[in-house]
Amino acid sequence: MSSAFHTAGLLTVAGVPAHALVVAAVAVLLPLAALCSVAMAVHRGFRARFGSATLVITAVAVAAVPLAQFTGKQLAHRLGPDPLVAHHAELGNQLLPYALGFGVAVVVLLVAGKLADRERAAEESTARTWQRISTLVSVLVVAMAVLTTIEVVRIGATGAQAVWTRQTS
Repeated sequence: MSSAFHTAGLLTVAGVPAHALVVAAVAVLLPLAALCSVAMAVHRGFRARFGSATLVITAVAVAAVPLAQFTGKQLAHRLGPDPLVAHHAELGNQLLPYALGFGVAVVVLLVAGKLADRERAAEESTARTWQRISTLVSVLVVAMAVLTTIEVVRIGATGAQAVWTRQTS
């Protein structure tokens, strides 16, 4: 690899540790995906119009989580032992299950929502199975969006604290 992307065992971009850039993607895209998914959960029109875009944002955000973990481990190794960095890493390692669960819930909401829309279009008064499932999944998506966003904020706060403490020491 060129020195622009790899410096002494540390993945970098233009000399900046890649972790800072990847974390920015996670910190922006996961809450954005959460916001869009809540909008999809409460408004069918939003799901119909922006469901595909929300799915792409969610997929990119979820895919960025393991990359953030990988680059974070590299950076932590380079920085050496630090209890604040260790705490940040511990919280960061907990994000992937939340992000994956959230991503799966978004996919299920899109599928259940489309099937519920077909039921509505068929105007079958007795067939409401997918509409009920869509409602239940909507509640799940909102809960997962909130939990995932809380985790992103907690992780970001500990990372910022670790950086701030290092800079002021």
